[in-house]
Amino acid sequence: MSTYKVAYLVGSLSSTSVNRTLGKALVRLAPADLELTEIPIGDLRLYSPDFDDDYPPEARALKDALAASDAVLFITPEYNRSIPGALKNAIDWASRPHGQNSFDHMPAAVIGASPGMIGTALAQQSLRGVLSYCNARQMTSPEAYIQFVPDAYTDSGEVTDEDTAEFLRQFMQEFRDHVERVLAVLPRD
Repeated sequence: MSTYKVAYLVGSLSSTSVNRTLGKALVRLAPADLELTEIPIGDLRLYSPDFDDDYPPEARALKDALAASDAVLFITPEYNRSIPGALKNAIDWASRPHGQNSFDHMPAAVIGASPGMIGTALAQQSLRGVLSYCNARQMTSPEAYIQFVPDAYTDSGEVTDEDTAEFLRQFMQEFRDHVERVLAVLPRD
């Protein structure tokens, strides 16, 4: 059995991010053949094309981590009905310079949590548009707009609500199957 290396990006920089807690839960609930590693994005300076000929170390580390991964999972909060600036900035760094798009043909999925009833539905739709432009191979179903209920998670990422745990487990199984299908047709070098 192959192991798929999955990079995940948490769109929030908050030390108390509910999406980071969701990320920990997804790591725990993922199929055994998914190896998930968070790629930090908080130290990236704002992207500018002025750096295209000489990427700073933090941006190079981002691109290297993505290059070493088979797939990417985006875990995003919703800020002002869209994606956080930090996440968009990380995507801008990773997708540049021209001809060196780290997301080209990469299997990808989007999920996010919010205390609100619609989870992060609008942020995810915004993110999907960006990822389409970046030519990422997105899992389109199931969609996962998680209403974050603090009592359903422990700090270590254990999900105490069984219905939520089962939904997240199924989401991660679908993602695993999506990764396998995409890589069968578009293997990563």
